[in-house]
Amino acid sequence: MEVVFSLASITFTKVLQLSGLVDNSNALKTKKMEDKALEVYDVIRSIRDPEKPNSLEELEVVTEKCVEVQELGEDEYLIIIKFSPTVPHCSLATLIGLCLQVKLQRCLPFKHKLEIYVSEGTHSTEEDINKQINDKERVAAAMENPNLREIVEQCVTEPDD
Repeated sequence: MEVVFSLASITFTKVLQLSGLVDNSNALKTKKMEDKALEVYDVIRSIRDPEKPNSLEELEVVTEKCVEVQELGEDEYLIIIKFSPTVPHCSLATLIGLCLQVKLQRCLPFKHKLEIYVSEGTHSTEEDINKQINDKERVAAAMENPNLREIVEQCVTEPDD
């Protein structure tokens, strides 16, 4: 009986969609944004922690839930990442944000605007860190420092590269 009801429900939904009585464009758009978010997450999950031999995914600094994608225009997206440092006084949170910036700028195949934040309540200086990692001039200046650039390269390079 459950199978019959389920099939009837699916058939009814399809009839409504095909008749134009139900608009499924929102469902398609939501699915597209979820797929883009997973694509972004696949890029950042393998970034190495600057201090530990683990990835940001293994340390739960980034998770699938921390990535949000919004459509800005045709083939242009706003990517919002909210990461959680392992401890509230993590001295390398800004460096982790820089690694996220660099890896996404290099690897994403679509046009995007990027906003990276420390998740609310997860760091003692989250406002300062958020300001630094979203300031293009500060990011560019940081990447001109050879020591910082080398650390970022070590963190963003895939293990099999």
